[in-house]
Amino acid sequence: MRKDTKPGPNRLSPYSVEIEEHIKNTYSNLSEKDRRAYAAIEALKLPRGGIAYILRLIGCSKKTLYRGIQDLENANPDLNNRIRIKGAGRKTSIETIENIDDVFLKVIDDHIAGDSMNEKIRWTNLSHKKIAAKMKEEGISISVTVVKKLLKKHSFVKRKAVKNKAIGSSKNRNAQFENITKLKDRYLTEGNPVISVDSKKRTFSEPIP
Repeated sequence: MRKDTKPGPNRLSPYSVEIEEHIKNTYSNLSEKDRRAYAAIEALKLPRGGIAYILRLIGCSKKTLYRGIQDLENANPDLNNRIRIKGAGRKTSIETIENIDDVFLKVIDDHIAGDSMNEKIRWTNLSHKKIAAKMKEEGISISVTVVKKLLKKHSFVKRKAVKNKAIGSSKNRNAQFENITKLKDRYLTEGNPVISVDSKKRTFSEPIP
């Protein structure tokens, strides 16, 4: 403990010059609310004379320090004094990128299927990476995490086939979808109706987590 060299009664000086500098620097870098709490904590750690010592050291007012002590003693923190209001964090890409929903629905439009027994259930055969790549081609760069959020937002589900015997994958699978897309575009151009029916195999779906 340092001794005060000034004339008169000795003042409390519990810390070295180096520690005092750390306290002052820490205090100056805090928000107003945190300054009150920090000053109060430092003052309450010390014996009699601690409040006067902290007031001299960091230069805050008595009113500020005592208000900090009251905050610490209050069992229910004042939520109205929060530094950042609820919901004021960084917004997601879905909220900030213009037309992201329209572009998303556009790139997967030819790759959407559904349940003929439930019109609310629909899925896409595109992977998350493929959707992200198609979005990038349209000028919107997003991660597969954002793609997953978009699928969930627009009520797409995971599709799982229920089959007793594995039949493997077909090398012509993508060619089939491409041919269907070409036929669809041609029929629509000619003014003919297009009806999509999924009748391959029994499936079940589950929400995207």
